[in-house]
Amino acid sequence: MLEEHWQAIAQCDRSYDGKFFYAVKTTRIFCRPSCKSRVPNRGNVDIFMSVDEAIHGGYRVCKRCRPDQILCPAEELVFQITEFLNKNYKEHLTLSLIAENFHINMYYLHHTFKQVSGITIMEYLMKKRIEKAKQLLENSNYTITRIAVIIGFSSAAHFSTTFRKRLGMSPSEYRTSYCI
Repeated sequence: MLEEHWQAIAQCDRSYDGKFFYAVKTTRIFCRPSCKSRVPNRGNVDIFMSVDEAIHGGYRVCKRCRPDQILCPAEELVFQITEFLNKNYKEHLTLSLIAENFHINMYYLHHTFKQVSGITIMEYLMKKRIEKAKQLLENSNYTITRIAVIIGFSSAAHFSTTFRKRLGMSPSEYRTSYCI
């Protein structure tokens, strides 16, 4: 085993996921380098370059990090949440409601989403809403108030304030500048 492999395992380094897998001889289980299970004894570790190699070597899949899946569990959760937000951005959504919908703790949800995506759920939701507002401002004759309601804001004032903070101009100014 290379020192680089061991360091990736010991530090749960996500950047090595998919590049190799490690198996623990005593448990007969194989994992991703980023698996959060206890760091094994270095002498009990085998390295494999693919899932198939590890399975043919007689090892089982770790139920925690699921190395047999393309996305790790945290990435899969974030993917599902972003799909949910993309479909439901118009609704009144809170972190609590989203967590309830996915049947998970909202603090875990917040932490996992931010760790994987680099932004919070609410930042993602706001980004999605502003993106949609820009499309509507450019391609429709809807009033600012109507657009605010369509994209999920409770008031035009809140929408205008948020839009200005993000883009440095009001929705009306944006429409004037970017409309054909």
